[in-house]
Amino acid sequence: MDYLSKLENQSIYILREAFNKFENLAMLWSIGKDSTVMLWLARKAFFGHVPFPLVHVDTSYKIQSMIEYRDRLVREWKLELVVGKNEPVLQRGITYPNGKATRVECCGTLKKDGLKAVLEKHRFTGVIVGVRRDEEPTRAKGRYFSPRDKNMEWNVEDQPPELWDQFKTDFEKGTHIRIHPLLHWTELNVWEYIERENIPVIPLYFANGNGERYRSIGCHPCTFPIKSNARNVREIVEELRHTQTSERAGRAQDKESEDAFEKLRRDGYM
Repeated sequence: MDYLSKLENQSIYILREAFNKFENLAMLWSIGKDSTVMLWLARKAFFGHVPFPLVHVDTSYKIQSMIEYRDRLVREWKLELVVGKNEPVLQRGITYPNGKATRVECCGTLKKDGLKAVLEKHRFTGVIVGVRRDEEPTRAKGRYFSPRDKNMEWNVEDQPPELWDQFKTDFEKGTHIRIHPLLHWTELNVWEYIERENIPVIPLYFANGNGERYRSIGCHPCTFPIKSNARNVREIVEELRHTQTSERAGRAQDKESEDAFEKLRRDGYM
């Protein structure tokens, strides 16, 4: 079995285990490459049908082509989509683009609090999330089955060991679970798999003729393209084999505070 197939099998095992063990599951779909690969794996795991809703936390600052891509796949793949927004904060304009919040504060209210609100509204007790260990140091501390308390807060010092594919799936009542099927993947693995499976991704990932493309996609005021001439998936794969630049180099909020991302995750962020 080739390496990509081994990665795929492990992720499908995690998805099926989560579906078997936890009720009221949802899958977080940011519309980016990782969560779309995770969605593809879910369709494979359950024979073309995704048996749980997708949750998209819409900050209202996403690039318009991302929303168009989201809605097209929902129609074509017959997905159940739940969209969450932190309407009170948006109505008061307490956001970074309005000059009334820092980038990290804006992420906290529009993404973290927005996610909490939609999960509480629909009573989702477990969320499948497309984080990877290699993407960012805080995410390397995660587990495949990562418990949170009733407030969805993460105690990074108190996570169950996961040795030899032995996963803890029995938790106290009221525990909120994050499931990470892509934890063992790398950015290069993701693009190699997209190439192998011919998975549709947002064209923003490809060079636009001006020598730039997006490597990581988020809200337009805080996400910037990188210098690149990679015009297709094959060229991105080759570029990643030689680059020394971090994946989130175009994410401005990561540079605002050294420990901001870990604090957001401890408080319930993705």
